Amino acid sequence: MDYGICNLSIVPLRSEASDKAELVSQVLFGEHFKVLEVRKSWSKIQLAFDKYEGWIDNKQYKILSKETYELLEKSPKILSGNLVDFISNDKNELITIPIGANLPNFRNNKLSIESDYYIYEGEVLSSKKAKENLINTAFIFLNSPYLWGGKTPFGIDCSGFSQMVYKLNGHQLLRDASQQSTQGEVLSFIEESEPGDLAFFDNEEGIITHVGIIMKDNYIIHAHGKVRIDRIDHSGIYNVDSRRHTHKLRVIKKII
Repeated sequence: MDYGICNLSIVPLRSEASDKAELVSQVLFGEHFKVLEVRKSWSKIQLAFDKYEGWIDNKQYKILSKETYELLEKSPKILSGNLVDFISNDKNELITIPIGANLPNFRNNKLSIESDYYIYEGEVLSSKKAKENLINTAFIFLNSPYLWGGKTPFGIDCSGFSQMVYKLNGHQLLRDASQQSTQGEVLSFIEESEPGDLAFFDNEEGIITHVGIIMKDNYIIHAHGKVRIDRIDHSGIYNVDSRRHTHKLRVIKKII
């Protein structure tokens, strides 16, 4: 078994070993993973955070020793807290990093990936926050454009949005909406929900394809075209601009 870590800002994770393949997710700076298969130009990986799998360009990650991987697994998760920031390496080169990037071995404004050392002077997130903080975090992504497979304010999908909001508050969600719907406790009615709970929506085949974060007073924030705020009722999401229902409600889950 080989191991690796992302040492670039935002790296595409694809469904197949090709630049033309579907973007299924993104790997942010500092995220470590298992390398399941290595080909000439591509590697199939499994992210440590959510066990999500996909293909990454061999030029876009750094190989880790097993010992370093296991140490990172045991270490506290420290994340960048600014919308966008940068780190500098020992050559004084700058690397931009998005909110939610991992800061491995961070201490006194310094972080390291084995023999590579960096300086980071921005905001740091390192602890679990109360459920009440989830909506404030969600507002950071407001108006971010929708991007299938995206996980950053520069482009994000519905489940990437919910996952990142929870991650920035110290809580773990799986990657896809259908996977996230298996977590937490089922709530019977919208009236039982609290801000921060997740609402899931299915298609005509009954497959869960969408997720949003419930707010107070029957509002929901979700990624649909962009991260936006709409109404929610027992039928689903009511788009305040088009004045019609766009998503059919399947289930509401209390995660924390």
